[in-house]
Amino acid sequence: MIYLVEHFYSIQGEGKYIGTPSLFFRFGGCNMKCEGFGCEEVLEDGTTILGCDTIHAVNKQHFSNYWTQITKVDEILSILSSYKLPPHVDIVLTGGEPLIYANEPVFIEFLNALHVAGHRITFETNGSLHVDFLEYPVFKECIFALSVKLYNSGEPLSKRVRGEVLKSITSNAKETFFKFTIGASYINIDLEDEISSIVKYAPKTQIFCMPLGGSKKEVEANTEPLVEFCKLKGYNFSDRLHMRIWDKEKGV
Repeated sequence: MIYLVEHFYSIQGEGKYIGTPSLFFRFGGCNMKCEGFGCEEVLEDGTTILGCDTIHAVNKQHFSNYWTQITKVDEILSILSSYKLPPHVDIVLTGGEPLIYANEPVFIEFLNALHVAGHRITFETNGSLHVDFLEYPVFKECIFALSVKLYNSGEPLSKRVRGEVLKSITSNAKETFFKFTIGASYINIDLEDEISSIVKYAPKTQIFCMPLGGSKKEVEANTEPLVEFCKLKGYNFSDRLHMRIWDKEKGV
């Protein structure tokens, strides 16, 4: 059983394949809360929920109306077939954290069906959960965007940085790259050291840095300082096009 929060056809807004037409499947549930990011959702009753910019895919308690239970692969494949898409369009699996379902039979069936159909599959993951590449070889055909969380996420180090998991994913997956979320206030003398302490587990993997923000205004405020940081350190800057174009609107 898996939970699907939303699906939409758009362009990839972040990372190495930015601008690429992609069909997104956002799954519900995560092993982290990342309240340190400070992104807020205000409910109809005035309650403020704190977390990441996709908190509706993390907090089932307050956003259960978004969550749809999937028990059979045909239920999600019918969603895929309902779109009129170019052949072999990119499929992006995001969340929440999609890899909490890495051992679920219906999820594995879905991945195999996507691979057989010729889709390029990208996981947007925090890189902290084990993937069994031997038991489920379809993962070897996937791309992993490793959004490993930094100290500013508010999550403990032992939870957000798991070296053996990063080594396994980068050694076995078809392609990987790091994608760090950084706010202007977090750009300090320790940031490069923190990033280095993470990427040492996969030293040949490309590094992308993208601005923190749950809205267009926040992303724009964090962009210029981050660009300067990337220029100084030689990292790749990743914009967040979906935020700039659609702001807080979901499902685009």
